[in-house]
Amino acid sequence: MGFFYSQFIKSYGLPYPKGYYAGKTIVITGGNSGLGKEAARHFVRLGASRMIITSRSLERGEEAKRDIETTTNCSPQTIQVWPLNLSSYDSVLKFGARVVAELDRVDIFIANAGIASGNFRLVEGHEESITVNVISTFLLAALIMPTLKATATKFDTRPTLSFIVSEVHGHTTFPQKFAPEGQIFATVSNKEKAEANWDDQYPVSKLLQVYAGRALADRNDLVTVNLTNPGLCHSGLSRETDSWVFWLIRTLAARSTEVGSRTLVWAGSQGAETHGKYLSDCEVSEPASVVTDKDGRMAQERVWAELVGLLEDIRPGVTANF
Repeated sequence: MGFFYSQFIKSYGLPYPKGYYAGKTIVITGGNSGLGKEAARHFVRLGASRMIITSRSLERGEEAKRDIETTTNCSPQTIQVWPLNLSSYDSVLKFGARVVAELDRVDIFIANAGIASGNFRLVEGHEESITVNVISTFLLAALIMPTLKATATKFDTRPTLSFIVSEVHGHTTFPQKFAPEGQIFATVSNKEKAEANWDDQYPVSKLLQVYAGRALADRNDLVTVNLTNPGLCHSGLSRETDSWVFWLIRTLAARSTEVGSRTLVWAGSQGAETHGKYLSDCEVSEPASVVTDKDGRMAQERVWAELVGLLEDIRPGVTANF
């Protein structure tokens, strides 16, 4: 009932983005299409001085840039397209180094890029959705955190880091939380086990995002860290999904891409009152009980400890940035 109320009733009340972002630098991963592109369009329309959108394909990124420029009449210098492929740790490391080298400030960072894989693929040693949605996303967060913190101190402001999650984090009981010590990430990337319950894989990846985002917020007080559920929207995220049930629900209930993007803009614009919070329908909400109950709280700490170890293996010392 809550899902359909949100999709059919709350969607009509999502606030059309307002505000003024002159002087602000905003970064949106996956900003070349879907929710990221429409959120970028809103921020540029509202005067953002520098908008960086990422894309695996520079060609598609440049197409998005031209489209936004046409509809907003912004300066050609406002939007920059930077390459980023979350399936490659090397790409993430290069992107993070570029942020540190080239950006004097980052006011809003929206970690929007993600994937819902249709088939099992091992990428950088883990199942693809785990690599992209969790490990690479938080590696990126660690790499750009010094710039966010420096922005807070230098410009006397409070930057926002918003992770785009999903209500489907509550669609799994997450039995992997009972894996042996230090084996959660290995278990969720086990081919035989993942394929046996494939419909659970994307929800598990989004649940791990929620756990990690909340744990990160507990360890950071200069930057607002929040977790944003945009609802079911028309986007390219589910392009590999071939379920007719999902197709029917999306056809009947999905928000337009523009309406869904309002949740990203709202989340990126919020301050300390949303720190560590799960946001849905442009409101502070509660995550699923798999996050908040006793087992969930224990799982969160286990997931965070394992994730820190994985990030340290990729770039020793990087988690000190948190």
